Amino acid sequence: MRKRDTFDVLMSSIAVAVDAAAVFGGLLLATWIRFDSGWIAIRHQPPPNYRTLYTVAAVVVTLGYLLVLRSLRLYVRPQTGSFVDKIPRLVRGCVMGVVMTAIMAFAVLNEFDFSRLVIGISGGTVLFCVLLERYILFRIEWNLARHSKDRNHVLIVGTDEVARRLWQSLHKEPMFRASLVGFLETGGGRDRGIAASQIVGGQADLAATLEDRDVDQLILTDTGLGHERIVEIIVLCERHLVAFNMVPDLFRVMTSSMDVQSLDDIPLLGLSAWPLDVFWRRAVKRAEDVLGAAVGLVLTAPVIGVAALLVKRSSPGPVFYRQERCGESGRPFVLYKLRTMRPDAEADSGPVFTDRNDPRVTRVGAFLRRHNLDELPQLWNVLRGDMSLVGPRPERPHFVEQFKTDIGRYMRRHVSKPGMTGWAQVNGLRGQTSIEQRIKYDLYYLENWSLAFDFKILMKTLIARENAY
Repeated sequence: MRKRDTFDVLMSSIAVAVDAAAVFGGLLLATWIRFDSGWIAIRHQPPPNYRTLYTVAAVVVTLGYLLVLRSLRLYVRPQTGSFVDKIPRLVRGCVMGVVMTAIMAFAVLNEFDFSRLVIGISGGTVLFCVLLERYILFRIEWNLARHSKDRNHVLIVGTDEVARRLWQSLHKEPMFRASLVGFLETGGGRDRGIAASQIVGGQADLAATLEDRDVDQLILTDTGLGHERIVEIIVLCERHLVAFNMVPDLFRVMTSSMDVQSLDDIPLLGLSAWPLDVFWRRAVKRAEDVLGAAVGLVLTAPVIGVAALLVKRSSPGPVFYRQERCGESGRPFVLYKLRTMRPDAEADSGPVFTDRNDPRVTRVGAFLRRHNLDELPQLWNVLRGDMSLVGPRPERPHFVEQFKTDIGRYMRRHVSKPGMTGWAQVNGLRGQTSIEQRIKYDLYYLENWSLAFDFKILMKTLIARENAY
C-alpha cells in the first residue's frame, strides 16, 4: 500500500530467516521423535548415516517451504491486521509444504527410503514451530513499528465518511507507521469526524501541497472527480515521487466481476458467479457448519446452562427468546437466543433496534450481550440448517420489507444462509449503525468467501465488543 523502506526490507528478511530456522527445526524434531525419542517403536533399523541423510533432506525441504510461504505473500510488508489473520495462510503453507515433502520423497524413493512417519509427524512439528516463531516475530515487529519514529506521511484527497474511516484505520494500524499530512476537500462535503484543522486545502491546492509538504503517499477517496482529473493527480504524484492509491467505490467493485456468455452469435453479459454459487463450496461450508455447531454445542452447554439459570433468576419470563427471522432466499425461520430483555420489551414500541443503554435490557442481559453469550443457542439453528456459523446476520421480516425498497441491493444478502456472526459484525456494524455500510460488508463477504475468511471472522468474533449492546 505504501512505499517500502529499510524497516520493511529488514523485517521481511528476518521473516525469511526465522521461517527457515522454524521449518528446519520442525523437520529435525520430527526425525528425533520418530527415531530417537523412544515414543514410537522401530521395526526396521534406519541406515547408520540416517542423521546426515535427514539433515541434508531437511535443508532441501526448507528451501521448498520458503518458496511456498513466499507464494502466499507472507513476506510482503507491511503485514497488517492481527496475528489471527495470518494463521489461515500459515496453516495452508504448512499443509502445502507437507504435500511437497511427500512428493519429493516419492521422487527419490529408489535412491532413499524416507520414513512416511517422519513426513506425517513433520506436518505437526513444522506447523507448531512456524506458528510459535511467527507469533513472537509479530509481537516484536508490532512493538518496533509502534515505537518507530520513521513515519509514512499520508495526504488524503477527500473529506467524506470514507476518508475519515480510512484515516482511523491507518491511525490504529501501527504497521503502517502513518502520520497524517492532512485532508484536501473535493466539494463532496465534510464528515463531522474530520476537524477543520486537519484540512490543508482544496483539490486545487494539490500541486502546492505536494511541493511544500513532506508527502510519501496520496490516497484518493473521492472517486467522483472524473477520469481526467484522476489522471492529473496520478501524474502529479509521479512527478513528486509520491505513492498513489485510490479507494474504489465498493458497489462498483462488486459489479466489476463480469461473466460473458454467447448464445449463437449474441454475447450475453452478466455478473460472475459468487463462490457459494458453486455446489462443492456450499457443501464444504455446510460441513464446516455441522462440525462447528456440534462441537460448539458440546463445549458451550455448561455456559448456556449457567446463563439460562441467571436469566431465570434475574427477571420473570422464559429463558429462551424465539423470534422470526428471514433466512436463505428470504424464507422465515425461528431464531433462538437467551432472553436479554423484559418479556414485554416491544409491547408499546413495536419492532425497533436495540440502542446503547436500552432500558428494556436486563442487567444479566447486558452482560450476555456484551460478551456475545446470548447468541450461543443459535448453534442449534446452525445444526438444523437454518443458519451458518458465518454470514450476513438474519433480519426480522418487518425490517426486511422496509429495507428491500429503501436500500439498493439489500436482498442480495439473502442468497446464502444467514450467520451467527459476520464480517459486518466483527467490524462493529451492528445495533444502531448504518444499514448501507452493513450491506457493503455483507456483500464483500459473499463475493470473497473462503474457509480461511470464515476462520478469520470466527476468531475476531471472540474479541469483538464494538456496539455489542
